[in-house]
Amino acid sequence: MNHTIHIIGLGAGDLDQLPYGIFRLLQNSNEVYLRTKEHPVVTELENLGLTFTSFDSIYEKYDTFEEVYDEISSTLLKLAEEKSIVYAVPGHPLVAERTVQLLLERGPEKLIHIEIGGGQSFIDPLFQALKIDPIEGFQLLDATSLNKDDIQIKQHLIIGQVYDTFIASEVKLTLLEKLPHNYPIHIVTAAGSKEESIKKIPLVDLDREVSVNNLTSVYVPPVSDEKLLYGEFSKLKEIIATLRGPNGCPWDKKQTHESLKKYLIEEAYEVIEAIDEEDYDHIIEELGDVLLQVMLHAQIGEDDGYFSIEEVIQSISEKMVRRHPHVFGNIHAETAEDVVMNWEEIKKQEKGEIEQVSILKGVGGVHLPNLMRAYEIQKAAAKVGFDWEKVEEAWDKVKEELQEFEEEMNKGDKENDNLVKEFGDVLFALVNVARFYKFNPEEALFGTNQKFFRRFSYVEDQVRDSGKGFENFTLTELDQFWDEAKEKGL
Repeated sequence: MNHTIHIIGLGAGDLDQLPYGIFRLLQNSNEVYLRTKEHPVVTELENLGLTFTSFDSIYEKYDTFEEVYDEISSTLLKLAEEKSIVYAVPGHPLVAERTVQLLLERGPEKLIHIEIGGGQSFIDPLFQALKIDPIEGFQLLDATSLNKDDIQIKQHLIIGQVYDTFIASEVKLTLLEKLPHNYPIHIVTAAGSKEESIKKIPLVDLDREVSVNNLTSVYVPPVSDEKLLYGEFSKLKEIIATLRGPNGCPWDKKQTHESLKKYLIEEAYEVIEAIDEEDYDHIIEELGDVLLQVMLHAQIGEDDGYFSIEEVIQSISEKMVRRHPHVFGNIHAETAEDVVMNWEEIKKQEKGEIEQVSILKGVGGVHLPNLMRAYEIQKAAAKVGFDWEKVEEAWDKVKEELQEFEEEMNKGDKENDNLVKEFGDVLFALVNVARFYKFNPEEALFGTNQKFFRRFSYVEDQVRDSGKGFENFTLTELDQFWDEAKEKGL
């Protein structure tokens, strides 16, 4: 015989909030199971002679709420195998009630009918108590699983399930990642009942002064201060759209994909400089400049009707999931080398590379700096065994190319095209050596450029301090300044 679990809501507060139909059902039921007796209406009902069986003792058995809810739902389903039962929860059964969701998922598997009754949730009385209109946009989030990335600070934010001081502390720490410590919030308890309480406090005091219980919710008003919204991606998108809009910046409005290319390269190198300096504030600033370039290109794409930033994000999200089956799928990869092998194989499948094509096709795009491109080309060739076995062999190649360059140089022909070609061969051979030693030649040259800049700046300072010009110093004297810079570690 199939039995039924009648799930009803006890409302958000006292007996006055309990619908008459629910009250009659409780009066006429022999056995009623409660998720918790910690609710004002339960005491009033007991005073009227009603009796209940609660699951409060289960909370003491486990460390997580999920374990508690799992046992409650399992127990109810087992009871329903023998008879129909009534299960009562605070508020409305379909608002912030994980046990109800578990019963809806598992009941049909056991041929047990789940029937949802009425009950007033805490939402309506909370809106009434705070005098806010939900049509302005609001979020209802669970304090026990609050994630900062889910929070929309431009909307009314209601956080339920703030059961105790520990959860209140976790909520506070999460909100502090998006809001200042003195941001005003409201603690609402037993909204709509005789015990209703609303207390306005700064966010930092959430777990200090307020006594919380299972009827407590936290209300966070929408953020209106523009500066507090600067950390939101949607605000950045709005700013870029404004700059490119009718009343925006003349410079931003005239930019194209082509005109911005050089800035993207420059900003990428400035990120590298900040990383080398280990200056995190500088890294933040320079990564922001790179992101600005991405946003400008995306806004141009949207303005021209070709693509949007959302499509850019969707594309890279799909690619990352697709190319990491060892993380998001069932492919196994223990080492970084395994990951690279999987990555390359997936790339081939994506590009439909069935017919034979050069392994160098698409490697080291023509717009890469040429030291970087040489590095990538050599890596690709090395994957199929076209490589020196030992670094000494790579060094021998460098010496060979140097000799050929010297031979062309000794011809004394300034118009000698071969001299340029042989010089390129020297650089290419040196890139091979860098690859054997596992460092990027582009980064090595970047570091040398920065070092030269620092030391030459020191030389300039010494010349300037002398009150003379460069023309008044010999190269030997200038070299002495250079050596001083070396000794100072510049």
